[in-house]
Amino acid sequence: MTELRRIQTAALDVAYYDVGDGLPIVLLHGYPDDAHAYAQIWPALARAGYRTITPYLRGHGPTRVRDGHARVGQQAAIGQDLLDLLDALELKRVGLVGYDWGGRAACIAASQQPERVAFLVAGQGYLIQDTINEPVPADPETERAYWYQWYFCTARGAAGLAKNRAAIGRALWREWSPGWAFDEASFTECAASFDNQDYVEVVLHSYRHRNRQAAGDPRYQGLERILSKRPKISVPTIVLHGADDRVSFARITENHARFFTGSYQRRVLPGVGHFIPREAPHAVIAAVLEHENRFRGKTR
Repeated sequence: MTELRRIQTAALDVAYYDVGDGLPIVLLHGYPDDAHAYAQIWPALARAGYRTITPYLRGHGPTRVRDGHARVGQQAAIGQDLLDLLDALELKRVGLVGYDWGGRAACIAASQQPERVAFLVAGQGYLIQDTINEPVPADPETERAYWYQWYFCTARGAAGLAKNRAAIGRALWREWSPGWAFDEASFTECAASFDNQDYVEVVLHSYRHRNRQAAGDPRYQGLERILSKRPKISVPTIVLHGADDRVSFARITENHARFFTGSYQRRVLPGVGHFIPREAPHAVIAAVLEHENRFRGKTR
């Protein structure tokens, strides 16, 4: 049974889906997306004996930033949100699956508290950023693909996101996954999550902060400094990358093995774009089940 639950953490009132009754796996969506990215995955993992916990990230769906906390979207905030959620749910050891923003949160948690993470399935690879030092320009193709980031760093972009949040999301779905014929009902369901009262501020801050166009929340500064050193990840990891991803190009993860010190595999998915759990749920399920024996053995 798919059940929407709520729990309070240090900074958030978190809404999350809790499916199954077994070993816990936290599934983390990206931008612009929501928790339903994993809807095709929940039944299969429940049948395999897992409990899946799928939160709406800050700024999305019913999740709300609590009064007294800034509506920021920097990487340290979403990473800490995940660690706080594990604490609130009293989860001592979990599997983590994520892509895009969710993949970044999962990488951060795995790097900072590896003893709590049995395995990691990371869409688009190692996503921890250096937000402290001067940004390094990328190649022109990548810079062009990041147009939305530069747009969000302007006053015009802020007004555009507030006015056209669903239209921008639809444009990015089409652009980042050009071979994916998504159905309108699925997008409409997802776009409803963008009506969150925190959405615009969180999204704008995410892209402005990483590009040094906005200050970070002081409460996350210590973690940002740690992350700027690009800490390695020791937990067993499978990286999934869509061959047709038109924003996080597959070539980017060709040398990501250097960030992982445990067992590591990289799988490039033919015909798949950016939204991996929606486009290739079978690949996500297969990656999780491949870790099954290790996970079960360590959580008994």
